[in-house]
Formats: sequence, structure tokens, C-alpha cells
Amino acid sequence: MNVLVLNASYEPLQRVDLRHAIRMLVREVAVVEEAVEGRTFGRFPVPRVLRLVRYVAMRWRHGRRPPWSKRGVYLRDGGRCCYCGRRGNTVDHVRPVSRGGGNTWENTVLACGRCNNRKGDRTVAEAGMRLLSRPRVPRWEELIGV
Repeated sequence: MNVLVLNASYEPLQRVDLRHAIRMLVREVAVVEEAVEGRTFGRFPVPRVLRLVRYVAMRWRHGRRPPWSKRGVYLRDGGRCCYCGRRGNTVDHVRPVSRGGGNTWENTVLACGRCNNRKGDRTVAEAGMRLLSRPRVPRWEELIGV
């Protein structure tokens, strides 16, 4: 179970596992904002959302784009194939790697196995396909899964 951690200003910071969340409560660096009804872990309610007691400056986030990752592509595209809209399970390069494309936010989309095989080592236009959504750099909040 993942627990959402909010800054003292209520902006989402990250997700942590339940064990880490309980440690934060024991150390009194966070308070429970939302809990699972009727469940406890020792003397603490099982949290869904925690809020930090003190504000944490996120200078590392401001002005920087998130680093590219396969999981990030999945979250950005909402788990859907960018060619047909079905459930996606592979990362496809809009401009194939063999033609100079790389692992960047603007060059990768989520695809289902069928569409990925159909496109193959070609560009979208050469394969006669079209993208349902244009690849872009996601916001930090999208990658946290808020």
C-alpha cells in the first residue's frame, strides 16, 4: 500500500510505502490527513495521506524537468496506447532509435504490443498511423500519481 505525502503547504511530494509512513508518524514529522477507515497499525490509523509538519523546500524540482523513465511514460500516458487507446504495455519510440531517436519525453509514447509491432522500425507517418496524443514532458504531479 502506498501513502501519499503532502508538504506542509498541501502540495504533493511523493508516495512512500506503509512502513516508511508509520516511521514518519513515530518520529512526528508528519500527521495523518486521511486514513483507511477502521484499520490501525499499533496506535496509529493506517494512513492514505500524510502531511509534513514542517515545510520542505523543493528547490531540486523547480526549473528542472523530471528525468525520463519507462514508469514515467506509463503514468504520463495514463496506461493507454497512444495509437489505438487500448491498454498499453510497451514503450515505443516515435522516431526509431535506429534513426537517431532516443529515450526522451518527446520521443517516447506508451503502446500496446499490437500497435508497437505494426509500427516496427518506422516513423509514425511511414507506418500509416497517427498519435492520439502528442508526447510531452509531464508535470511532477503526474509522476507521483496524484
